[in-house]
Amino acid sequence: MLIDDVTIKISAGKGGKGAVAFDKNKMAIGPAGGSGGNGGNVYFESVNNLSALNQFRYKKDLIAENGQDGRDQFRDGKDGEDLILKVPVGTVIHNLDNNFSKELVKIGEQILVAKGGNGGKGNFLFRGPHRTSPMRFQTGLPGERAAVRLELKLIADVGLIGLPNVGKSSLLNALTSAKSKVANYPFTTLEPNLGVYYDLVLADIPGLIEGASTGKGLGVKFLRHIERTNTLFHLVSTESLNPVDDYRTIRKELENYNPTLSLKKEHVFINKIDLVSDEIIKKIIAKFKKIKVKAMPISVSDEKNMDKVKTILNQIADEKRVPALEN
Repeated sequence: MLIDDVTIKISAGKGGKGAVAFDKNKMAIGPAGGSGGNGGNVYFESVNNLSALNQFRYKKDLIAENGQDGRDQFRDGKDGEDLILKVPVGTVIHNLDNNFSKELVKIGEQILVAKGGNGGKGNFLFRGPHRTSPMRFQTGLPGERAAVRLELKLIADVGLIGLPNVGKSSLLNALTSAKSKVANYPFTTLEPNLGVYYDLVLADIPGLIEGASTGKGLGVKFLRHIERTNTLFHLVSTESLNPVDDYRTIRKELENYNPTLSLKKEHVFINKIDLVSDEIIKKIIAKFKKIKVKAMPISVSDEKNMDKVKTILNQIADEKRVPALEN
């Protein structure tokens, strides 16, 4: 079960209290109480694990570590450990207490959501000419708290689209360890199959048939997933009587549902070229050229063809990563 919308409560750590103590060294006098450590902060960090929100299915109250209390002999308390919560790339962090929202769109991106409380001062910091033996200290401040809604908005970096039986699941399996069901049937599956190619989430988007945008089949449900996808891999099959018409059918459904979908970056693949002659492949490519569409012939059983697909995926992955900070 994929969790894509969950509300949790987070609490940053409380600051430790300052100490009241006096120097124990022989012939030494004066205050020596250390300050308390700061409480741990709460961060959210984006990762390429699409199921990362599943950790919050039952555990909904999360607390960062408190700062330790100050001690004698000028020893400050240790700061509390920060709590870093991993969420999938594309998660929108909604702070329900202050209506702040932020979407994490790159792997490794972090956001501070709750700041830990400051540690209290020990009596050493309250010394002065007229206070040589202060008994004063501060308690630590509480950490920030918030109710946070986590909404997975981006279901995949690359969406595999096309009519049923064009080889989307086979391509997904060849690129990832998704192990989605593959069969020669002219109807669609009931849920998207997901896989990970290094830092990229790939999704076989089902439900796309003629009339999908008007509610036929499960099309409307899965067209929403395409809204959350950056790049489309559009597959057509050499087994089709008219691959160009198949391509136009899907493009029409995308535009009818939401005109912005037709503006997404798209790579078109003529799949299953191992089943037909070179002459037929050339004719299909020529037909796509007539409508000004560049189509790449591939076969999941041909390693050289798959290397071309992987090159495109590697370029997409490079664009997705957070640039390394310069020294």
